[in-house]
Parts: sequence; C-alpha cells; structure tokens
Amino acid sequence: MLFGQEHVKRYQETDGAEGHDWQGTVTLLLTTKGHRTGNPYTTPLIYQRNGGDHIVVASKGGDDDDPVWYKNLQANPKVEVQVLGDKFTARARTATPEEKPALWKKMAATWPSYDEYQTKTDREIPVVVLERV
Repeated sequence: MLFGQEHVKRYQETDGAEGHDWQGTVTLLLTTKGHRTGNPYTTPLIYQRNGGDHIVVASKGGDDDDPVWYKNLQANPKVEVQVLGDKFTARARTATPEEKPALWKKMAATWPSYDEYQTKTDREIPVVVLERV
C-alpha cells in the first residue's frame, strides 16, 4: 500500500497509474507553498468532483490541529493539483457554511472514516474546494 512520500513519488512517476486508485477511493496530489518557508509541499489526498471543482477534506485523522497543507493554503490559496496526468493551478478555499453539508456528505460517502474523525475533535474539520484557474 502506498503512503506518504512514496505515494507522491509513484503517483508523479506514473501520472497516477499507481496511486490514483487507493484503498477503494481516489486521490489527487496537492502542492502548497509552506506558510513559513515558501518551499513546495506535495500531499496525496482523497478527493471527489463537484461540478468542475475538486473537493478535499482537511481531517488529519481527527487531530485537534489542522493539517500543515491546510495552513499553507490559508496563507497562499494558489496551489498546484495533479489528478492522474492532469496537472493544473487551482485556487483553494474553505467551503462556505452553506456548501459544507452537501460536500461533507459526498466526501463521507467515499471515505466513511471522515464522520468518525469529526467525533474525535472539537475542531470543525474543513472541506476545501479546489477551483481550477
């Protein structure tokens, strides 16, 4: 099973032939700029489509702190995304309170553990919308 930087490496080397389909769902690669360093960081994330947008969840497994990639995109919402061989620039934003329930339901349908993660933390886990630029 691919995980972490090995997942990123194999996904990039194969344009997602290895790594896109993962544990019964699908993943993309999200590259953010470090909010402190400015260095690029690439993270594999479960996603779903919503119209022309891609949706990801900043769950960090239900940790009380946001994942670093989410902190990065809050500081700089311009991100790079790879879905299979499709590489593009996107603007990342947190789903609005009106959007979130439907998007959360869609994401929990593909990865039911998101519902469990939310019960583990008082933090409201963000749903992120990636809008192609």
